Amino acid sequence: MRTDVLGQLPVREAVPELLSALDRRGSAVLCAPPGTGKTTLVPLVLAGLLDGAGPPVDGGGAPVRRRVLVAEPRRIAARAAARRMAWLLGERTGERVGFTVRGERQAGPRTVVEVVTTGVLVQRLQRDQELAGVDAVVLDECHERHLDADTAAAFLLDVRATLRPELRLIAASATTDAEGWARLLGEGGDSGQPAPVVSAPGVSHPVEVVWTPPVRPVRPPHGMRVDPALLDHVADVVRRALRERSGDVLCFLPGVGEIGRVARLLGGVGAEVLQVHGRAPAAVQEAVLAGADGGRRRVVLATSVAESSLTVPGVRVVVDSGLAREPRMDHARGLSALTTVRASRAAARQRAGRAGREAPGTVYRCWPEAEDARLPRFPSPEIAEADLTAFALQAACWGDPDASGLALLDPPPGGAMTAAREVLTAIGAVDAGGRATGRGRRMSRLGLHPRLARALIDGAPEVGARRAAEVVALLSEEPPRDYGDDLAAAWRTARRAGDPYATRWRQEARRLERAVAGNDAAPAGTGRPDRGGSARGDDAVAGLVVALAFPERVARLRGGRAYLMAAGTGAELGDGSRLGGAPWLAVAVADRPVSAASARVRLAAVTDEETARTAAAALGSDGEEVHWADGDVVARRVARLGAIELVARPLAAPDPALVHAALLEGLRREGTGLLRWSGQATAARQRMAFLHRELGAPWPDVSEAALLADPDAWLGVELGRARRRADLERVDAGQALARLLPWATGDAARFEELAPERVEVPSGSRVRVEYGDGQPVLAVKLQELFGWQESPRIAGGRVPLLVHLLSPAGRPAAVTADLASFWRDGYRSVRAELRGRYPKHPWPEDPTRAEPTRRTNARR
Repeated sequence: MRTDVLGQLPVREAVPELLSALDRRGSAVLCAPPGTGKTTLVPLVLAGLLDGAGPPVDGGGAPVRRRVLVAEPRRIAARAAARRMAWLLGERTGERVGFTVRGERQAGPRTVVEVVTTGVLVQRLQRDQELAGVDAVVLDECHERHLDADTAAAFLLDVRATLRPELRLIAASATTDAEGWARLLGEGGDSGQPAPVVSAPGVSHPVEVVWTPPVRPVRPPHGMRVDPALLDHVADVVRRALRERSGDVLCFLPGVGEIGRVARLLGGVGAEVLQVHGRAPAAVQEAVLAGADGGRRRVVLATSVAESSLTVPGVRVVVDSGLAREPRMDHARGLSALTTVRASRAAARQRAGRAGREAPGTVYRCWPEAEDARLPRFPSPEIAEADLTAFALQAACWGDPDASGLALLDPPPGGAMTAAREVLTAIGAVDAGGRATGRGRRMSRLGLHPRLARALIDGAPEVGARRAAEVVALLSEEPPRDYGDDLAAAWRTARRAGDPYATRWRQEARRLERAVAGNDAAPAGTGRPDRGGSARGDDAVAGLVVALAFPERVARLRGGRAYLMAAGTGAELGDGSRLGGAPWLAVAVADRPVSAASARVRLAAVTDEETARTAAAALGSDGEEVHWADGDVVARRVARLGAIELVARPLAAPDPALVHAALLEGLRREGTGLLRWSGQATAARQRMAFLHRELGAPWPDVSEAALLADPDAWLGVELGRARRRADLERVDAGQALARLLPWATGDAARFEELAPERVEVPSGSRVRVEYGDGQPVLAVKLQELFGWQESPRIAGGRVPLLVHLLSPAGRPAAVTADLASFWRDGYRSVRAELRGRYPKHPWPEDPTRAEPTRRTNARR
């Protein structure tokens, strides 16, 4: 036993207080910075494996052995924690300390401390709600707010409240933001008070911050893509750190692809470059955690797993790219997936702290200091952002379909839960009431997203358990890009490859084959099983399994490289794709680049129409479709697969209600210009608009928006008879508009009085009034108004007409709304200007007393 190391762990000082809190309340929150021993020392103490460290004792003072489960959010952290604890005890992993992750288990009959992933813990709780034989559970790294951790905590609190009040529960956090967890754990106790919060001191040294933003702007991350210019800059900063500082360098990058690129850029750097991530081989992980050997400096390129889950010794310098990956709903795959985001301020503090764990250190931050305050305070909880289909299935299997009875820090968004239940209902995992079916319970035990579980269960009887398992394993972890976009070809590559991905794929395929073998359940939605599935080729098998997993993404060729998916989204193949020309595809992975109109296919399998119809039967429809298209009513009987049109035939006698709706659609698209507007109809509309504007109700609003808002109110008769565009073009719009006049109140009879079409002037002429958006205009020759003392008024005397006085040639001479003022002040100048030009027409000195005329002097 490494007693010297155990004695140096800072969390040791908090152990007595933690044990006391557990004795009093049964639950507690432990806040301890990374590197203090919270993950390794505390479980050993709780299990009674450390003499003299305050373990539980019986009445005679002898240590009591208790079984402890430690839940970690990542497989790499679970393995590392178990190996570290076994090393502290001087044992091999699998003896008193073991671990279980998906597809791998090292534990035996003597194991009392078992480290599991949170996903494994959720599965174990579903099988055995009492957790028989387990005395305490430690939820480690709970501050990261992974969905499985939140789910496991909710289930455990339910168990404590109803079945196992003696079960001890510890939420361990690397940050001091523990109020929410304390409140949550306290709600499951008898007192209803927050659970005790125990803080352990951390050993930290000063860390100097160096701001090193890129010289030139870089593109922000989108999906899984990171601007290569930023990665080039990060590699340059690592080289600078090696020159300026001593000690090992820990560089944080968002994912495996970015780690690989920066590693290549650091070739010949003069230091050992190591890569730490969930897919790294166990030997590499152990070498990183063991520390430098031989004095050679190390550069450790790591994902956020090294923020708090793993402690890397020898680090004096941290280079922080400022990026992280958080779960989001990946609409490209129909699954929850990791998306590149800006790291939160809490994560940046965690990363910087790794440089000061053993001695004073330095952190190089690859973003401007001015941006730091604008970063989010904490990472988003996964439950608020991710696809909740798997969570909804777990809740249904737990007996709480809407999760309303679960103790959660954040409630699941209602829209995401509704979408999740729709998927679960479609694949037969839950019934109409949201309760888990037997099929759904089987899906939940497979350790897969429910979509992939459906593909495995329904695909195995069709193509065989082994082949279905192999394709589903490809879908559960997307193959490397160099495998290509043809899933069947990638499948063949994985069979013969020896790279780390192929190794993991074989392990997962074997696990899934064992899980599904012996299935006698009738598949849902796949027709009669074909037990001769081995005769199918790889393309047919891959196409069927993908279509079962993602029925809304079966796609038919539009032309060239363009496809239409059943969900209605367009998709295009990349240049040089092997899939080009295939009439049908089952798309496994697609994304939509910024500003692109169509999605880009990253992984798909060739399929056929029969397979697409079978797998996506729930999306099939056959019925009458009457709508407005290409400027007219189109009536057809159409068979569809989602948005994909399979067969269409013209309809001779479509449903009149559907025709009516199509005509309304056409009017709203193209406007009232579809109707026949004579000059008189247009003028009537302008007069009605004038009265509505000046007098309001009961005069109707005849604007385009108002007319289209309720076409039936004025076009009901004509719409009832119309069948096509030509019928609308024959409709007299003026006659239809007249229906809107206020007949019921009797005001319609005053229409001509209030907004006359023409006004009689002193000469006896009846002159048309022009109604536009502004003041109505009366355009008339000046001589015809002699003797008129005031400008005429309409709208019951409220609105004067704007008089346009014309020359004998009909050209504008003056404009006035006050005729008396014009005769008095303006007429002389007009008379002086025009009498010489038009000498044959009268130009009296006093127009108010002169005789109005339409004629010249000679004709008079």
